[in-house]
Order: sequence, then C-alpha cells, then structure tokens
Amino acid sequence: MIDFIAAKYNYLICVCLMMIGFYAVIAKQNLMKKIIGLSIFQTSVFLFYISMAKVTDGTAPIVWEGAVRYDNPLPHVLILTAIVVSVSTTAVAIALMINIYKAYGTIEDSKIREIEAGESGGSVSR
Repeated sequence: MIDFIAAKYNYLICVCLMMIGFYAVIAKQNLMKKIIGLSIFQTSVFLFYISMAKVTDGTAPIVWEGAVRYDNPLPHVLILTAIVVSVSTTAVAIALMINIYKAYGTIEDSKIREIEAGESGGSVSR
C-alpha cells in the first residue's frame, strides 16, 4: 500500500487540491473565496494533465543519439493555453466581483440575495 501511495502521490495531491477547490466553490459565501476556489480547482486539473503526460525514462522531444522514449509535448502546450485562459477568466471574475461590490456594498452571496429579494418585492426566482 505504501508503494502504491509513493508511486501515485502526484495524483493524490491533484485529488486533494480538486476537493479543496470544489469545497470552496460550494460551501463558501464570500465571492472572493469562490474565485480562489475555482483557481485552485483549475490548478489541480493542470497538475493532473501534466502528471499524465510524463513518460517514465522519457526525454525532451528532441532527436539525439541514445534517446528511445520521448515525452509528448502536446499536453504541455494545451496546459499553457489553459493557464492563459484561466488567468483571463479569473481577472474577469474579479472585475465582476468589484462591480458587484460597488452595486451592493458586499461580496457575501447571502447578503446579495437578501438585497435582491428586498428590491424585487420578496420573491427570488432561481
């Protein structure tokens, strides 16, 4: 069992990070904490894909003598693109959160719902 955990520790770390991010998105009321949770969740997915891309005894995909196995560069390129998208969506989410704060004076989800319920006459539609 110890050998299995030692061999797959990076996948276990991915699952732990994913659950931490998922918990933050689901359980927290603060919008900033939700954004941070999404960022942690995305980071765990990046780590997972990069972990799967590594080949045992693989080298850089450059042709040279003695190299038998090569790492696939495609997952690394895709994750690089995903990181750029992640940073962009995080920036947009923070900008939206700032506008929500300006409009409602709070970033707590429950307080925003109470304010919306008060303005719409007591009924909140989902």
